[in-house]
This record gives sequence, structure tokens and C-alpha cells, in this order.
Amino acid sequence: MKPINVGLLGIGVVGGGTWEVLNRNADEIQRRAGRAIRISVVADKAAARARKIVGRKARVVADAFEVVRGNEVEIVVELIGGYTIAKDLVLEAIRHGKHVVTANKALLATHGNEIFAAAQKKGVMVAFEASVGGGIPIIKAVREGLAANRIEWIAGIINGTSNFILSEMRDKGIAFAEALGDAQSRGYAEADPTFDIEGVDAAHKLTILSALAFGIPMQLKRCYTEGIAKLTKADIGYAEELGYRIKLLGITKKVAKGIELRVHPTLVPARRLIANVEGVMNGILVKGDAVGPTMYYGAGAGSQPTASAVVADLVDVTRLITADPDQRVPHLAFQPDQLSNEAVLPIGEVETSYYLRMRVLDKPGVLASITRTLADSRISIEAMVQKEPSEGQRQVDIVLLTNLALEKNVERAIKRIEKLPVVLGKVTRIRLEPLL
Repeated sequence: MKPINVGLLGIGVVGGGTWEVLNRNADEIQRRAGRAIRISVVADKAAARARKIVGRKARVVADAFEVVRGNEVEIVVELIGGYTIAKDLVLEAIRHGKHVVTANKALLATHGNEIFAAAQKKGVMVAFEASVGGGIPIIKAVREGLAANRIEWIAGIINGTSNFILSEMRDKGIAFAEALGDAQSRGYAEADPTFDIEGVDAAHKLTILSALAFGIPMQLKRCYTEGIAKLTKADIGYAEELGYRIKLLGITKKVAKGIELRVHPTLVPARRLIANVEGVMNGILVKGDAVGPTMYYGAGAGSQPTASAVVADLVDVTRLITADPDQRVPHLAFQPDQLSNEAVLPIGEVETSYYLRMRVLDKPGVLASITRTLADSRISIEAMVQKEPSEGQRQVDIVLLTNLALEKNVERAIKRIEKLPVVLGKVTRIRLEPLL
């Protein structure tokens, strides 16, 4: 059988890794796919640099639209990134009857509904394993491996940069700014790290996972997003003292009222496997009603790990390219006409437990005032730490762990606590998940 021709859009870090893996493992891949997979054309604005990488093994062009509109390839691999030109290229490729493989989580989380609808109408596939978790096959696990289950929740460390920063803060006892600088010096964080440290990158990935888990359209705008920049080494230390570690988690749950979709720092019991995912690694927990909790661990980024997922998608598309479109695995795991319109809950309607830290005057009756305020908002306390004041100081930290409480009740209680004359400054709130 003749090789299947692929057009590669972008030969940067991931594109270069894809080129290398596909060539290095060509024989193994052919045995798996049933035919050879060959990148016949590469599109990159830095055409001279691209030619040095591919040599004479592929044609190089500067205009990616030439690839998606031409007749040379059957599959387009989009590794350009971003929301604008990438969207235009993907939709144009679909219009010309080409299958698409992409690692672009931002594109899918933002425009996935439009892209999948266009692909469904045209009868082509859009594969996106590399969009979440780098080389971890989490998309296939949720979409296919767990198809017998009602997914109850997903909780994941899905941004390696933020996980590295939190690991450094805990291991070295350093502040956020120093840990961020270390991440940047090692190349783990960009010069502008906003997408990573503010949770935006994790929100893109969680939006995709939630759609796959619960059969809902992509709803990025409804994802509550909170980053790690305000975390202090004091909070890292108190969490450790109480038997927890702080991780930036993407959490999506199906509850009676709807679907939770949230990214934020979270206290996790230190004995949980996911609490021990350190450095730039990713770890994702998926709870199914039949299988129970399952965990997926591995490199969440990088040239070769991400290329592993891209090439796996190429193998899948090659295997199914002649199949009846109606017999292929649906893009969002559920049949397109069976997607749910179940509501994504606002953060105020989420129920979880909380870590609350406040600086107070060291005087009688302070704790009673705080606990009474919490009780008035239907919030009960599970654990408490109160440090002795330093010599000559009349201020002390109080740390409370609550039982399950409604977010809007906690928000109301915090505002009331901050108005108490014995409370100094703002109350720090971090959500807590047992992940059972």
C-alpha cells in the first residue's frame, strides 16, 4: 500500500520532535499503521531553517495555505499554535477534505465547537491527543478506554511550569518570585509566564477534558480560573504541617446541580499519589463509576513527549482513513447529536472544603468571634492551627480547615471576618479536595 502523505505546519520544538520520531521509528510505525506515514511537505516561515532540518526528504514552503489547499497531502498536522492563523488553516484544511492532527489546546478550547462541527459535516477527523498532557494518552483514555463509565470527576496537574514552581517553593522554602525566576532560568517558564502561572493554560486543557468526560460543548468562558502568583511560602508550610500539599489543579465534576469547571490552587492530602507529582511532570486522576479512580502520569510537555502523542494520532487517522465516518470515534466521545446542554456551575455554587488563614490580634475572644461568623454562614471547622506570637508581638496567624461548604457562603463569611476589628488585612482562602 502506498504511503500516506502528511503536511507539517510548523517545525519548531514540537514539529521538530514529530519529524524526528516519525523518521526514527518509521518501520515500527508502519507495522502499527498498516502503511508508511511520510511527511512530504513542511510549511514554516523560517524556510531556510526548515530545509536544514528536513534536507531532501520533504518539500519546504513558507506559505502554510499552499499545503492545506493543495492536493499533495491527506493529513495536515497543525503545530503553529495560537488562535488566529491556526484556526484559519485548520478550517481551510477541513474544507479541502483533509484530516487534521493538532496539539493546539488554546485553539480547541476556544474554537473547538466550530472546528468539530465543520469536520463532522465534511466527514474528516480532527485528532488532538497532544493538546492535553503532552505525551500522556489521557484523551484516548477518557474518550475510549473509559467509555463504559459514567465519569464522576477529573482532577489534574496539567501545567508543568506551575507545578515546578510549587515544588520549588515547598522543597527549598523560597518565595513565589524566586521560584518563578528559577523556572525561567531553566527554560520551564516563558519570559511572560502569564498563561502558566495564572492558570489559563490549564483552563484550556481542562475545558477539553470536561467536554470529553461529560459530553458537553467546549465552554472555556465558563471555566473559573485562579493562578498561583499570590501563594506564599507561609501557606505552603502551613499546608505541609496539616498533612497537605498545594497543587494547581484543574477540576471538573458532575454533581446534582450541574458541572463544575475550575482551575485553582488546591490543598491535596500528602498521601495521595497526585500530591507527590513533582517538578514539571503532569498527573491526572479520573474517577469512573465502574473503574474507580485511575491515574495518568508523565511528561506534560517537551519536544519528544508531545511528538509521541502527535505521531500516535497520525497512526490512528491512518488506520481509520478509509472507515465510514459514522463508525469513527466521535470527536467529543459522545455522538454529535447526543451532546448535553447541562449547565456549567458558577464558582459560587461549588461546594468543597477550604483552608483559611488570617492574621489577628492576640487577645481573648478572637477565635470565638471568627468561629461564630463562620457558623452564621453554615460553615463548620474540621481543624485549626494557631501559632504562638513572637516575643514582643501581639499578632498571630490562625489557620482553619473547614468541612464542606458552599463557595458563596464562604465568600460572604470572609467579607464579614475581614471587617472584624481583631482581624488584620485580608483572609487567604485556598480550596481543599480529598480526591477520594
